[in-house]
Amino acid sequence: MVKELKLYKVARAYLRQAEARLEDAKEAFPKRNYPYTVRLSQECVELSLKAVLKAVGIEYPKIHDVSDVMLLVEDRFPSWFREEIGFLIESSKILVKKREISLYGGEESFLTPEEVINARDAEDAVKRADKTYHLCERLVAEIERKQESEDN
Repeated sequence: MVKELKLYKVARAYLRQAEARLEDAKEAFPKRNYPYTVRLSQECVELSLKAVLKAVGIEYPKIHDVSDVMLLVEDRFPSWFREEIGFLIESSKILVKKREISLYGGEESFLTPEEVINARDAEDAVKRADKTYHLCERLVAEIERKQESEDN
């Protein structure tokens, strides 16, 4: 039980950080700071997925895209969450690919991040981050409630 509590504590901390990035991404979008919106959205997705992996006791590699791990352990998740695994994996992969260019642009071509990332990219990134965060937050809350009821 002590280990589970520590895992939930870490998962909750990751979700707080993910939520902060999501809020900041939503604020950056109307300011037309599209590269920053994408970057923050990617971080939100990464932290959200790592939170659910922690909550189910999975150690993951210290990389930005943990979608392959999600697929390997999908049987640890309830059916409603497994139905969204395809979306979660796709979102992680898409946003990780845009992570570097949202920060540095196309350096070899001397393109700025603003020339590489557009409003459509940013809007899609925020939508993916928002859905991912809320799915992961719901799952962690559900796991915590289940654990509490088993402990009582």
